[in-house]
Amino acid sequence: MKKNLTAFTIVALLPAGAALADDNDCYASRDQWQPRAAALQVAERNGWIVRDFEIDDGCYEIEGRDSNGRQFEVKLDPATLQIVETEYEDDEDDRRGARNPAPAGTVAPPQNGLFGHGAPPQVQVN
Repeated sequence: MKKNLTAFTIVALLPAGAALADDNDCYASRDQWQPRAAALQVAERNGWIVRDFEIDDGCYEIEGRDSNGRQFEVKLDPATLQIVETEYEDDEDDRRGARNPAPAGTVAPPQNGLFGHGAPPQVQVN
């Protein structure tokens, strides 16, 4: 019984540990924060075009485009102005395109006997 309880406790706490490991929140007290203008200067030095600036999870969050034109979201620690997290918006789009590179109907079916010389399959319902 004691082994089962120990195993159950460990399994129950695993998701909490994973959530804490992926924690990108900023914890500096407000009196340590640098002004918003300083964060915008960081953006200017990096060649970012700022579309939106807000505070999220205690971090400065900047949305915009980088010098290559890619959409991004950056979290800055408000006390140090160091980058905490960077996420590019088109990363997911790139992965989706790789899964289905050709639109439906633009590529002939393979000549493997399943489609009978490129014709659509015949379906028979019993």
